[in-house]
Amino acid sequence: MAKDVVILGMLGSNLDRMPRRERWERWRPTISLFQQEDLLVSRFHLLHAPEHSRLCEEIVADIQLVSPETTVFPRALKIADPWDFEEVYGALHDVARSTPFNPETEDILVHITTGTHVVQICLFLLVESRHIPGRLVQTSPPRRKDSRGDLSVIDLDLGRYDRLAARFASERAEGASLLKSGIPTRNTAFNDMMDEIGLVAVSSDAPILLLGPTGSGKSQLAAQIVALKRARRRVQGRFVEVNCATLRGDAAMSALFGHVKGAYTGAVSAREGLLRAANGGVLFLDEVGELGLDEQATLLRAIEQGRFAPVGADQEVESRFQLIAGTNRDLSVEVQEGRFRADLLARINLWSFTLPALRERPEDVEPNLDYELELVRRRSGVAVTFSAEARARFLDFATGPEGLWPGNFRDLSAAVTRLTTLAPGGRVRLEDVERELVRLRRAWSPAAAETSAGERLGREALGDAAWDSLDRFDQVQLAEVLRVVAESPSLAAAGRVLFAQSRARRGSPNDSDRLRKYLAGFGLNGAELLRR
Repeated sequence: MAKDVVILGMLGSNLDRMPRRERWERWRPTISLFQQEDLLVSRFHLLHAPEHSRLCEEIVADIQLVSPETTVFPRALKIADPWDFEEVYGALHDVARSTPFNPETEDILVHITTGTHVVQICLFLLVESRHIPGRLVQTSPPRRKDSRGDLSVIDLDLGRYDRLAARFASERAEGASLLKSGIPTRNTAFNDMMDEIGLVAVSSDAPILLLGPTGSGKSQLAAQIVALKRARRRVQGRFVEVNCATLRGDAAMSALFGHVKGAYTGAVSAREGLLRAANGGVLFLDEVGELGLDEQATLLRAIEQGRFAPVGADQEVESRFQLIAGTNRDLSVEVQEGRFRADLLARINLWSFTLPALRERPEDVEPNLDYELELVRRRSGVAVTFSAEARARFLDFATGPEGLWPGNFRDLSAAVTRLTTLAPGGRVRLEDVERELVRLRRAWSPAAAETSAGERLGREALGDAAWDSLDRFDQVQLAEVLRVVAESPSLAAAGRVLFAQSRARRGSPNDSDRLRKYLAGFGLNGAELLRR
């Protein structure tokens, strides 16, 4: 059963106005709608400015002459400034809400030939958003000697247009490739996730939460998201990145939110802070789960209201930015244990994506190996290759049960760096791979895992330069101390673990004081290193 045709359009105060004696000889866009032989209009909603009521009456009368079966509903639309986008859109939005459209039984057309450019744009948007569930229709002057003109219908379901659909698919593929740094990954679930992230990146400014183990690529993905947003002109400001694990104690508030001169001892000048530096751009908070509760509270206000007070300031400042957060922690567990605010998690968890570990994507090891080799070529200008036997051996290990990759892509990158640096004549041989596999097995042993965790904490607490300046003896001892402290709720609890043997021989052990003095020898504040 054919649907009734319903049209909504704006009276053309200039194009529809003709001298009475010429009105059937000249093209009038509104009248031409009803002069089409294959278009039978059941209902017409004619919008007009109040001052054009007389012209509206004339047009309605002429419509009745050429299409007596059409019911016309004139509607005066009072708009003080026809070039005010907000006012015009609001008025037309009210029309859309109050007009009884029924797409199940009606074919709804919206005429966009008449009206100001602002009216035409607003009608387009209302159809595109499905506030008006129809299609656009345009009329154009005749090519032949009559007044009917031509008519074309535009369906905003762009998927119906093959060339446009192909173009959009190509743009999505380009976006996904950019997010993956051009790596032709093969894991289906990972590729699907990149497609979804691409859609979010170009159409939303809401916070994005990137989850996944250390080394899974969260930092690189955040940078690529920003690159995609820049390519689509979704962001103009800076990309500001910070590892929250490096922010400790009172310095964290100042680093994030800035401070005014004299806010505390040593604040000899004002500091902008990272959030203000990201105004108009993107802020990436890596390891956001490491933030303290005070910083989390201020961050939540900054995200929700775009305002916050720097340390020591009486006046708030403004910064509007998009937030990307990354963490290897389970923030739901952190909330349950009181270390992360539930309201902040709810705010940043609108778009969350979990990056899988490398061992969960064995089919992507080979394309990532080629990517790392290309990075080596760009850095050094030398193209290093694998012999066929060496490549097969490395991939067999990397994708098999021995390929643990606890550091994920950091481990892979380090392995390729070692192999290519030591490759004689720019070619990695089978014996080179075998030596590297011995290194990896040793590094991935349980004892090495504990040492590497402590070393990571030491480098975060002291900085790379200070850590590397320590004797190996001090590094090993301090790494173990930091690992235990990080897993303990208090210095006393950590001391009971570290001094279990000697404390039994003391009459009144003071484990926390002993541990505090040890850490102070390295310039570290023990309370700031505890598990939050």
